[in-house]
Amino acid sequence: MACLPKRFAPLVYGIVQVVLTTAISTAVAVHQWIGFGPGYLSRWLTSWAAALFMMIPVVVLISPVVRRVVSVLTTDK
Repeated sequence: MACLPKRFAPLVYGIVQVVLTTAISTAVAVHQWIGFGPGYLSRWLTSWAAALFMMIPVVVLISPVVRRVVSVLTTDK
């Protein structure tokens, strides 16, 4: 398995989080929409791909701002 330098940890964390979050949320949404049955897997994969490709750039661009906000809102004490 390839190992990236620690400086990429926030980026990798964000991408892994996006993959898991979009997979779960689209699975639930598609189930609510059409239920489990014929066509579920195809519709879920299509929905997941769309959500994934929309959210990865958002997370990559927004995560530095979120880290700064969290740093302001928290303390070491």
